[in-house]
Amino acid sequence: MIYNSIIETIGNTPLIRLNKLNKGIKGEILVKVEYFNPGNSMKDRMAIKMVEDAEKAGILQPGGTIIEGTSGNTGMGLALAAIAKGYKCIFTMADKQSKEKIDILKAVGAEVIVCPTNVSPEDPRSYYSVARKLNQDIPNSFYPNQYDNLSNAVAHYETTGPEIWKDTEGKITHYAAGVGTGGSMCGTAKFLKEQNPNIVTVGIDTYGSVFKKYKETGVFDENEIYPYLTEGIGEDILPKNVDFDMIDHFIKVTDKDAAIMTRRLSREEGLFVGWSCGSAVHGALEYAKVHLQEGDRMVIILPDHGTRYLGKIYNDDWMRNHGFLENKSFGTAREIIASRNGSYQLVTAKKGDSVKEAINLMNTKSVSQIPVMENGHVIGSITDSKLLNKIIENPALKDADVSEVMEGSMKFVALDSTLDVLSSMLEKEKAVLVRDEQHGIHIVTKHDILEAMTK
Repeated sequence: MIYNSIIETIGNTPLIRLNKLNKGIKGEILVKVEYFNPGNSMKDRMAIKMVEDAEKAGILQPGGTIIEGTSGNTGMGLALAAIAKGYKCIFTMADKQSKEKIDILKAVGAEVIVCPTNVSPEDPRSYYSVARKLNQDIPNSFYPNQYDNLSNAVAHYETTGPEIWKDTEGKITHYAAGVGTGGSMCGTAKFLKEQNPNIVTVGIDTYGSVFKKYKETGVFDENEIYPYLTEGIGEDILPKNVDFDMIDHFIKVTDKDAAIMTRRLSREEGLFVGWSCGSAVHGALEYAKVHLQEGDRMVIILPDHGTRYLGKIYNDDWMRNHGFLENKSFGTAREIIASRNGSYQLVTAKKGDSVKEAINLMNTKSVSQIPVMENGHVIGSITDSKLLNKIIENPALKDADVSEVMEGSMKFVALDSTLDVLSSMLEKEKAVLVRDEQHGIHIVTKHDILEAMTK
């Protein structure tokens, strides 16, 4: 067959049966390998859809500029569409993204602006904000906004869902995918559930993202948000493309488990895929071990190709330095807690305690920061330096209640956060909290990181 341009080759990616990683699991596990798209990722599907819908709406005019915040794959899809249709591209990316992703985008003619990861979405330096500002400043530009542009989910409703239904002959019972913008998960799930409402959908989330808790409680908990390394899934916002009614269950996966599974997919199944593919497979298999029965058929989306991650998870030194291989130089928050040998007791204050009592407690226990608790929940914190400044400005505060001087709650991080993630977090915070179901809540400080690194 002869195609008129590269974008006509998007879609119709294969389903491949897992043969080794599924050992001990009842039912059948199939993976939809999206790196067969021309841009090597599933984002090609929604990129062309967003561009063509913008053209139809008159938003994108000839000779225009496409501006988008991307983790890399959407940018590639948009760049291919731009080449075929004669547009320019500017992409903003968070600095945690791999160098390969940045270089690939530059190779296809895009301008790339790298922005800091550890800032809020509203911060003018974030890759969301920078993209929006560029769109405002550059005439005849189009900001697709993959997070809230519903053409994203529609692309998968129109292509990915029907392909899976056709290729499984309607015999799919479970669908699993990573959730980032939400388009591939929810658009595909909507189509499949329309064909068979009994299909179970499993969303894969990462530690440091808000999705799982929001689905289960309806609460957008900022304490769930902290830095993580996995690229392409999880968010610190609620994109409009995430339809929680389309996701029956969420499974969270650590950076380490995702990275190790990604390498196993390559070595044991011959699938040279990207990092979030490991997240999707690890989380889906954890669910499948418990819930799949004989005769069930699960399909897992594998979003992209391993070439994006040659300098990271496919690099032994990088993996070792991040504590993801056995011979490691760094540990995890879990190991810091384990090293305390059960002797640790969290020092806390209640919001009704007096400031004077809190100061005496900090002096007695020789700690410089303590959480403020109420009914078993952390509702705030006190640090010695900020407390001192407040009392110098207003000496009467020493007789006030803790609730009048406390700051925001310390951030929670995952048990398996590596020391480099903790270190990054502690550049902004004086201390972070770790919840261990066996040993309760622990505080981790910069001192703990330095001590762990010198052992």
